[in-house]
Amino acid sequence: QVQLVESGGGLVQAGGSLRLSCAASGFIFSFNVMGWYRQAPGKQRELVATVTSEGTTTYAESVKGRFTISRGNAKNTIYLQMNSLKPEDTAVYYCQGVRRNEYWGQGTQVTVSS
Repeated sequence: QVQLVESGGGLVQAGGSLRLSCAASGFIFSFNVMGWYRQAPGKQRELVATVTSEGTTTYAESVKGRFTISRGNAKNTIYLQMNSLKPEDTAVYYCQGVRRNEYWGQGTQVTVSS
């Protein structure tokens, strides 16, 4: 069974930083794409950042210059370094892995206080 597990969320003041981690298990292949999505209360889930197996990255306009996605040395591991956090970044952050199908983690809460 494929499992993606996120960690690193928490409560931080505006202007602070957090680093999210996502590790997948139970999948013998490498995901073609892995990414971070977020969902704030009352809003739809939105893309934050993605990284391909070749290292190509994409970012939502709202996080460009503040967030950095990266792949870990371990297979199917990614990170999201979040700097200069704003209250509007408050959301549950989900990790996604894609290879023919989509796989999702359970999410980790990020709360940014003003």
